[in-house]
Order: sequence, then structure tokens, then C-alpha cells
Amino acid sequence: MAAEVLAGQGVRVVVAEAMPTPARKFLMAGKSGLNLTRDEPWARFVTHYGGSAPGLRPPPEYLENGEMGPAEVMAWARGLGVELFTGSTGRVFPVGMKASPLLRAWLARLAGQGVALRTRWRWSDFDGDGWRFAVPDGVEVLRPRAVVLALGGASWPRLGSDAAWVPWLRDKGVAVTPFRPANMGFRVAWSAQMARHFGQAVKGVALHVADRVGRGEWVVTAGGIEGGGIYEVAAAMRDGDEAFVDLAPDLGAGELARRFARAPLKLSVGNRLRRVLGDPLRAALLMEWGRPLPAEPERLAMRAKALRVRHEGPMDIARAISSAGGIAAESLTGELELKALPGVFAAGEMLDWEAPTGGYLLTGCLSTGCLAGRGAAAYLAAARR
Repeated sequence: MAAEVLAGQGVRVVVAEAMPTPARKFLMAGKSGLNLTRDEPWARFVTHYGGSAPGLRPPPEYLENGEMGPAEVMAWARGLGVELFTGSTGRVFPVGMKASPLLRAWLARLAGQGVALRTRWRWSDFDGDGWRFAVPDGVEVLRPRAVVLALGGASWPRLGSDAAWVPWLRDKGVAVTPFRPANMGFRVAWSAQMARHFGQAVKGVALHVADRVGRGEWVVTAGGIEGGGIYEVAAAMRDGDEAFVDLAPDLGAGELARRFARAPLKLSVGNRLRRVLGDPLRAALLMEWGRPLPAEPERLAMRAKALRVRHEGPMDIARAISSAGGIAAESLTGELELKALPGVFAAGEMLDWEAPTGGYLLTGCLSTGCLAGRGAAAYLAAARR
């Protein structure tokens, strides 16, 4: 996005891509449907962002100044010829759900603007006043007038974001908050009885963590729990807040207790729970995390309505969808320029921010790319005066 903004203002742009092909994480994001953004009021939209980076809890003026909120992201995608649709929860997708058609159109636009793409160019450190790259034929050193860094965080390192840049920037006086997993699953030491449920989706429940509620589905795996419903509350869980699952969010505790009381006593405990909760997996979770189960219907209902999630911490950052941490706000100007390195800007996941899945991550990356591109263009314009 920064390249598009700069090229649109007549700047000659070279994109140095470390991998053999560009946008691998973007394509990975589209494997299960490319959720570009969330069509919801701006005031609600920005509450989903956390971290210290400027621009991630942006004031409404950013929209007025042409930065990228949900409406701008949708207009940008349509401008690339991509037809969109909005789901019932406000999530915005390409009609074909795929990332590749949008990426092809985007790369074609950049090529038409004169942007040069250099693949297998991996930044390997500073070289005096230059930037040293490991390239297929050896080493190249560039001395650009301005630089926009979009090196990613620390999740999915096999796709290119390995955080190798952290010590190089720290050596230049840039403060970098340590990376932590975000939008990740949590490890659970299941009993043998849960093995039959591995791979099954938990539906129709509500996860409560601090002031957050996750109503999305999540999956029981051999290693733990993961999925959209978990990611909605993952940051608070990672930071130590306890998680409680309501196995019957559409029923009050009194009604649930009456249903438990009416269940035939001749049934086994497991069958009584399955009959009342209407789902073998929800019953299994209650038996797994709720033991010893209360005998009284009222107490059993309360247990099912606030079942503590017994986990052993987040899964490894390499498996996380995204990461928290990165360049701290104290090291950045409002235009995402590094205070310690004039003319160098940063965007995307290398900044200290986080957001849940559901369109917020991609919009955050596009928005910060736009902001950094505009900042770099202004820097170049000022240098010419």
C-alpha cells in the first residue's frame, strides 16, 4: 500500500521482497476466505485495536484526511475490479472469497505505476549509510532517499516474517516491544475421553473474558482450542484474564436448572448433559472442565453458564495468525517515521499493535501502509524544497 501511495505521487519505487513471490501472508489469509475489513460504525471499529502504535486507534480525522478505514478499504478493492459482499456479521469478502484475483490486480496496478518488484531480496543489515540486501547473485547495497519498512512481526516465520530486523533497529536506538502471539490457540491437556472430539467445532456458546465476549465457533484439537471464537478474546486470555464459557447463552440459569431437573434420573450423567445441552461436545466440555459436577440442578446450571476454561497458556508464536509487540509508539512520529532514522518509515505488523481476526488485521496493515506512504511522500517533497 505504501508503494501504491508513493508511486501515485510520481515517486520511483523499488519493492524489495525477501521471498520468491510477494504477499505470501496475504494469500495465506485468503485460504479460508479473504476477510478484507468489517463494515461497522467507525467508533465501534477502532475499539478492536490495542497496542502503542499511533494510527491504530486513529481519530476520525484520519478518515477525513484520506486514511484507510473500512469504507476506504472497500472502495480501494472495488477500484481494483473486485466485487465484494458483506456477511451477516459485517465481515467483508470478495465475492469469489479468494485473495489471488485481488493480488493479481493490485500487482498489475503497481507495475503500471512503474513500481519495480525485486524478489529474493532480503534485507540483511545496514551498510554505512546504505541498506544491504542478500540477493540471488550475492549482495546489493541501496541508498534510497526514503524507506518504508514492512517486515512483518514474528508469526508465520516460514512466510517471511521472522523478526530478524529487531536487533538491527534496536542498535539504531529504536524501541521494540517484545513480540507475543496474537490470534492464537491455547494449549489444553485433555483427558483421554476427549480424543473422540478432536477436530470438532464448538458452536452456540459464548466465551467471556474480562469485558470481551466471543460468540464465534472454535475447535477442539489434540493440542488445545483454537478458532475465531477464541481469537476474539485471545489477547485478554494471554495477558492473564480468566476465560469462562457459557454453554447455553440463549437460556437463563433458571430455565437451564429446570431442564436439568426434568432430565430422567435413569440416564447416565453424560446422557443427561447431552440431552439438556443438545450437543455431545458441549456436554463433554462440561464433564472435562466442570468436575466434580454439582448434583443440584441450580448449581449445575451455574457451572454450565460459567465454566472456567482450563488451559496451559497460548500456543507458540510461530503458529499464531498474528503477533503483538513491535516498534513502540515512543520511537515513531504520527506519520510512522522512525525518530532515530529520519526518512525511514514503518508499517504493518512490525508496529506495536494487535487486533482480532474479522477484517481488523488487514485493515490495520493497509491503513498503516497508507499512512507511512503518505509520510514518506511528504518527507521527499520537503527534501526537494
